[in-house]
Amino acid sequence: MTDIAVRVVNLGKMYTIGAAPSRYRTLRDTLVDFVREPIRRLRYGAGSGKETFWALRDISFEVKQGQVLGVIGHNGAGKSTLLKVLSRVTEPSAGYAEIYGRVGSLLEVGTGFHPELTGRENIYLNGAILGMRRAEIDRKFDEIVDFSGVEKFIDTPVKRYSSGMYLRLAFAVAAHLEPEILVVDEVLAVGDAEFQRKCLGKMSDVAQSGRTVLFVSHNMSAILRLTEETIVLEHGRIALRAPSPQAVDYYLSSGFAESGERTWEDDFKEGNPFRPLALRLRDGQGRITNALRSIEPLTLEFEYELSQPVQGLRVGIYLSTMQGETIFTSFDTDEPARYEAFGVRPAGRFVSRCVIPADFFNEGRYVIGLNASTYRVRRYFQEDRAIVFTIDPAGAPGMQWPEVRLGPLRPRLDWEIVAVG
Repeated sequence: MTDIAVRVVNLGKMYTIGAAPSRYRTLRDTLVDFVREPIRRLRYGAGSGKETFWALRDISFEVKQGQVLGVIGHNGAGKSTLLKVLSRVTEPSAGYAEIYGRVGSLLEVGTGFHPELTGRENIYLNGAILGMRRAEIDRKFDEIVDFSGVEKFIDTPVKRYSSGMYLRLAFAVAAHLEPEILVVDEVLAVGDAEFQRKCLGKMSDVAQSGRTVLFVSHNMSAILRLTEETIVLEHGRIALRAPSPQAVDYYLSSGFAESGERTWEDDFKEGNPFRPLALRLRDGQGRITNALRSIEPLTLEFEYELSQPVQGLRVGIYLSTMQGETIFTSFDTDEPARYEAFGVRPAGRFVSRCVIPADFFNEGRYVIGLNASTYRVRRYFQEDRAIVFTIDPAGAPGMQWPEVRLGPLRPRLDWEIVAVG
């Protein structure tokens, strides 16, 4: 008996861009196209008017039974497409995949829920859609309801649920499947912080139960915690398959995350001596990236040009969460000595650079806004959302506990434990 759970050989998936939506075709449509196609090919050439895009190309790998394999890559790298092919949601355009065992998929949390039905009815409906037998749902019903935390509203139509309640119940049903192979696509961002902790704990239980899991996530901490080996996808191809720490390091340091650089062109406005050129984020090794570790310093560089001297200029940043909560504001002339030294900034090209120390951020995504002004006199430039970056908490203090830490900051404080008795 083979110990392989999933075998993928030269898998490819091609989409046609700009094709008209398909509709029901009559016999007349088919006959007319049969006559017109040779004429169209002679006039316009074969394939004219259609552009193809390979979401996946030449993908080959194997997953052993009981293995938990991570899949990471930037948006559009082909991660979700790969899982949809393996889950038989879509057919491959090339190659094939062999699946040995019952497959459960957590791809679109909440698919199959009916708003007019109660939570109880939707548990049975969604469970059946996901391949659970009624006896299996009966046996797990109380566990599902308890996990979701919506027992008080279980006989209320789900159209009256909040979005968080809806998603929590949907995840609870999907998470209690017991397939031999589980395919999971970024579902740990469901609900509030407490429920996310429960989701992560549930996925950890699944990973340790001996079932085969393919796990896609942008949460590098979850990848490191749940998987031993990870595939990195880039532009629909496998760039690397390696132990998860090595794969995560490769992903974060290779620029596969979105660019950590923003540039401006032709932003010289008449009468404004300030021209923004570029904003760059650099990691601890000086590489430009927007995916950084919390345990390393982050360097911000704002490059700009002055067409004439400017008195009292200050250039700074507004750092905030994705929800718009301001964390701090800082300017390049906050120090009195530097303010005196640059009382008048001459014409020329400058870089204002600052370093945010290591062990400062909690995991999450953050926004940098820019400002160049003379206090209470004139604002020369402002960009509220100049760039977005992601912080991964791997190695941060407290990572031995699988809990979501609240707040945008995660400092490494110097604690002392002293026995006094």
